[in-house]
Amino acid sequence: MDNAANHEMAVDMLRCHLGMSKQEALEELGLEEMPSIEQQVINAQSQVANDTSH
Repeated sequence: MDNAANHEMAVDMLRCHLGMSKQEALEELGLEEMPSIEQQVINAQSQVANDTSH
């Protein structure tokens, strides 16, 4: 599983409960900008395509 997915709940908690912006929450967790949902789907589809072609 992608690190972005693993840390999504932590980012959401910081944003909702502490009122941080997304960028502030990411910095607090020591993370870079997370890829968008669309980019995550593209990455997953590419990996599946690569796995099935081998």
